[in-house]
Amino acid sequence: MVVNNNTNSTRQVILVMLKKSQQLTVSEIAEQLEITEMAVRRHLQGLEKEGLIESRLERQPMGRPTHKYSLTLKGEESFPRNYGNLSLEFLQDLEQLSGTEMIEKLFEQRRERLLDKYSTAVTGSFEERVETLARIQNESGYMVEVEKQDDGTYRFVEYNCPIAQVATAYPVACNCEQKLFKSLLDTDEIEREECMAKMDTAGCVYVLKEKSKK
Repeated sequence: MVVNNNTNSTRQVILVMLKKSQQLTVSEIAEQLEITEMAVRRHLQGLEKEGLIESRLERQPMGRPTHKYSLTLKGEESFPRNYGNLSLEFLQDLEQLSGTEMIEKLFEQRRERLLDKYSTAVTGSFEERVETLARIQNESGYMVEVEKQDDGTYRFVEYNCPIAQVATAYPVACNCEQKLFKSLLDTDEIEREECMAKMDTAGCVYVLKEKSKK
């Protein structure tokens, strides 16, 4: 096998090799790629630094111990997955067996779990809560942008939805997200102006308004 000199291409080929072989040594990789062991080590160092592979020292019957490289869980997850379809099919089966009410209970339970998980982190002023919520959603893959408006409200846009397939089939997922935001931000004044699951739009747009002070 001969690969080009593109670093990303070579690293991807190494990941595929490890996926197929489970574990390989530097010399085995170098032989298959027809490049030097020094070049292989450089690529492996980069992949190991990114957390995509790991190595372990294996003793040999003769000679020095040898490092064998394999994929980490993160490395395995870098390959295509079909979790969206699997989750959707699971929910559809559950709905058929137990009814729509069970689906609603499932999403409500998820909302309560997320509320318990994040409530201690989302504190402070309304602005601080909004910023923390944006960070949490970004860490979960929602690609959030927040902009404070002249009237004091916040335009909260999610440009990606990790559960898009599920949300399209089950709007209750979006409703539970809105309820979660209300609880975390301690305000009922949250409007969802646009929703990717319901319309052809670039993102889900929320308008967040601080609770009126009495």
